[in-house]
Amino acid sequence: QLQASGGGLVQAGGSLRLSCTAARRTFNLGIMGWFRQAPGKEREFVAAINWRGSGIFYADSVKGRFTISKDNAQNTVHLQMNSLKPEDTAVYLCAADDNRKVGTLASRGDMYDYWGQGTLVTVSS
Repeated sequence: QLQASGGGLVQAGGSLRLSCTAARRTFNLGIMGWFRQAPGKEREFVAAINWRGSGIFYADSVKGRFTISKDNAQNTVHLQMNSLKPEDTAVYLCAADDNRKVGTLASRGDMYDYWGQGTLVTVSS
């Protein structure tokens, strides 16, 4: 239902763009977002965007470096990642839910019903 792409290997300071496409007529998009999980660490929130109305959310660790955007026609969300750091290395997971979120609910993984496969981002120092 969610197809993620765009991961790879990049040097510190470089950029990558991740994309996640939701299959049409699978569910009603309320919110789409990205989480990440580094080896030996818990999954953490990265960014999310409400599909209808306002609401864009970022983790403090990526504010000013990452930008999330959406393409309504393609049911796709993009994550532009600039000024990448080695600590950004992780498997990035796309997530979606039928209901839009407000406030801190957007950063909670248990508030998302749909998950895609991960795409690996490796940032070398």
